Amino acid sequence: MREYATQMEAARRGIATKELKKVADKEQMTVDELMPLVAEGKVAICANKNHTCLDPEGIGSMLKTKINVNLGVSRDCKDYDAEMQKVMEAVNLGAHAIMDLSSHGDTVPFRRKLTAECPVMIGTVPVYDAVIHYQRDLATLTAKDFIDVVRLHAKDGVDFVTLHCGITRKTIEQIKKHKRKMNIVSRGGSLVFAWMSMTGEENPFYEYYDEILEICREYDVTISLGDACRPGCLADGSDVCQIEELVRLGELTKRAWERDVQVMVEGPGHMPMDQIAANMKLQQTICMGAPFYVLGPIVTDIAPGYDHITSAIGGAIAAQHGAAFLCYVTPAEHLALPNVEDVKQGIIASKIAAHAADIAKGVKDARRLDDKMADARRNLDWDAQWECAIDPETAKKIRDDRKPEHDDSCSMCGKFCAVRSMNKALSGEYIDIL
Repeated sequence: MREYATQMEAARRGIATKELKKVADKEQMTVDELMPLVAEGKVAICANKNHTCLDPEGIGSMLKTKINVNLGVSRDCKDYDAEMQKVMEAVNLGAHAIMDLSSHGDTVPFRRKLTAECPVMIGTVPVYDAVIHYQRDLATLTAKDFIDVVRLHAKDGVDFVTLHCGITRKTIEQIKKHKRKMNIVSRGGSLVFAWMSMTGEENPFYEYYDEILEICREYDVTISLGDACRPGCLADGSDVCQIEELVRLGELTKRAWERDVQVMVEGPGHMPMDQIAANMKLQQTICMGAPFYVLGPIVTDIAPGYDHITSAIGGAIAAQHGAAFLCYVTPAEHLALPNVEDVKQGIIASKIAAHAADIAKGVKDARRLDDKMADARRNLDWDAQWECAIDPETAKKIRDDRKPEHDDSCSMCGKFCAVRSMNKALSGEYIDIL
């Protein structure tokens, strides 16, 4: 029997859990440095007590920026084996979390397979699962049905759950009054909105929040407070609906911390670049430094097929200014369920964004590989370059496909290579160009 209910309670009581010790080691911090951050809620260690194969990570703005990968089957793409292949590819590429967003079929075996075999954090959105779990139309579900699915996911070992607690019946009037260009684009948020509209009842995730906190405390599940009103286009960025919901998420964060339940807060969405830094600072103030988990932000609406790039631009800015957790976006965003190659492209783009932000915000040792890469390039040491690369397989393939005549150059510059010429000049050698 554990001496503590949650990682937050343990930290507040001065208990160094094995998960906290592991995270401290990964972040090159001492236990004494990390423990107060967990106790205050500024770092979350998402670690359900039933996820026994977990290799834990810490999420917080002062730590290395972490990456989440969304996966799951849909009515049009039902192959769980294909999704498991994506899971393993994502883990091998360095993802820190997998969110199962399945919206079709028997989700229980896949979810339990993830928590039994996958070493990274597992997240879910229980409201998605409620409709398919009960196989009933949305309007026929009760508040108890939704809460019971949260409990099921917690028992199954899920480390964090996205719950859209911040929209209320007041939000219905706001959406109608403020005439957003894209309304609500959050899938979970739209389901809660639709349920409230059809039943006339209050959001069950808000009304029964205390009961949810008890479930999360029992299994040590982190609540990821979903941003139902995140902007779905640039025109809706930083509008009344988004900010009003954020204020409520701040209140819900405080209530969770009072019960020793860890919290992350989800953020935008689509947003012009010049608004991102201000949004990060606003969240840190309103939500008292709780880890911020952002989808992108996507900085332009006109690049379907390239939204892994638009989100990496926004993600780098967001993480530099305080976001702790980047949800990857793939080239298939807005278009289709991602395939294995889309997953890879999304992860690599997010890793680049996270790494660039870590360098900018001075995370310990973040620039080590960049400095090693500079040495390898100066020495024209290609094998050493592959060891430093985020995606060595792709880098090596490009060079092998377009082999230069001489190994001490590339097929772009040949003997005009500046590095080659400078190395020879500085060592007093003759510089042959032709």
